[in-house]
Amino acid sequence: MKPAPIIETDRLVLRLPKIEDWPSFERLMTSERAKHMGGPYSAPVAWGWFCHGIALWQLFDVGNLSIISRQTGECLGQIEINQGPRFPEPELGWQLIASAEGRGFAFEAASAMRDWALGERRLPTLVSYIGQENTRSIRLAERLDASIDERALKQDPDDLVFRHSAQGNKADI
Repeated sequence: MKPAPIIETDRLVLRLPKIEDWPSFERLMTSERAKHMGGPYSAPVAWGWFCHGIALWQLFDVGNLSIISRQTGECLGQIEINQGPRFPEPELGWQLIASAEGRGFAFEAASAMRDWALGERRLPTLVSYIGQENTRSIRLAERLDASIDERALKQDPDDLVFRHSAQGNKADI
């Protein structure tokens, strides 16, 4: 088992979640913003998801990292590599609080996590499972140079599966 990485970008620190990140995650997962992730969830179910992302590091050497603003120290959301029985392939996923949207934070965090997973962690591939109605995440996957893989197994029958390559767009990190 390898320790979870600390990944730094110009504006962000991606690090293992801490208990002080829980209130931000709980607000996100119990709100309408969680509708694209199967929510909104109750606080106990959100807690399970919070712990799930941390446990993945013990089980698969991947998992969730909190997205922390270098400027304010605020937890802006989470970036993750999901793996295990619920995920046909290792999945790059992201969630941001409402006030962080539209400022390039998701792109910055997802680019850094993708590059770490495909480079340092040496995963052979990554996908993102995105609901067809989730236009913001679809645009982000496209900006990350991911392309739809029609042959990939799906987490949900209605998902689009975007495949990420190791040569993804590294601009604007």
